[in-house]
Order: sequence, then C-alpha cells, then structure tokens
Amino acid sequence: MKLMIMAVGSPRDRGVASAIRDYETRAGRYFRLETLEVPSASGVGNDPRLIRAREAEDIGRRLPDGLDTWALTREGTTMTSRELADSLGDMATYGHAGAVFVVGGAFGLDEAFVRRCKRAISLSRMTLPHDLARLVLAEQLYRAGTILRGEPYHKGD
Repeated sequence: MKLMIMAVGSPRDRGVASAIRDYETRAGRYFRLETLEVPSASGVGNDPRLIRAREAEDIGRRLPDGLDTWALTREGTTMTSRELADSLGDMATYGHAGAVFVVGGAFGLDEAFVRRCKRAISLSRMTLPHDLARLVLAEQLYRAGTILRGEPYHKGD
C-alpha cells in the first residue's frame, strides 16, 4: 500500500528536518512512502484566505490519482495511534491503493479543500507549527507500521 505525505513548504530548522527524515525513513520500512513538498504560496499578499486558496490549488494539481486524501486539520477527527494503524491495516486488507496525508502551510489548509478530502484528521486540538505536525505524522505512520506488525515500539493501548 502506498502512503504519501504532501506538505506545504520545507522544514526550516535543520534539527526538525533531520527528525522528519528519520521518521519518514522508518515509516518507509512498513509502507511504500513518498513525500512531496509543495511550495508555500507567494505573490498573493498577506491575506491568509488567499494564501490557503493558492496552496490548495497547488496541492490539488499534485494529488495522485487513486489515493484517498486525508487532510490534517485541528478540526478533524482525533484518532489514537491504534485507530490509525487499524484504518491503514483495513485499507491494505480491502485493497485500497493508499492515502495521501496533506499538511498545510503556516495558515493551515483551505476549508473548501478540506471538505473535498476523504477524511480530515486531527493530531491535536492545539495549533501545531506545520513542521511539527509533519514530524508527528511521520512518527505516527512509523508507529502504525510497528503496531500492524506486532513489534514492541508502541507501548500504549
């Protein structure tokens, strides 16, 4: 099963970028994982709505065919690590091609884009910097892989 992380912008902090790469590499042991960074919107001024709309257009042009689109947004459905693993396991079991997880930029994701997604999930009700959200997502995908294989990394329920 293929998973993709599509993120607006590149991590600016080298330490965070290194941690993201580490967990994306780890998750790649369990899933066919691809990452794609979409440039942050530029040339549209400082209006967050316009920035989100431009970024949504760029994301939409790059979405692969056949994968379910999951938006990461504070307003989305919360999941435990095991629930995420179970969802991914079900997708693999029932022949889904996979999913693309979309991490917005500094202003989040366009509301109309989120409504068009198959699922909207929340990593936290708190606002997270988009680089940190990408790190947490990568770690959770790695954790899901270990859960599905019965490996001892996950200590929770």
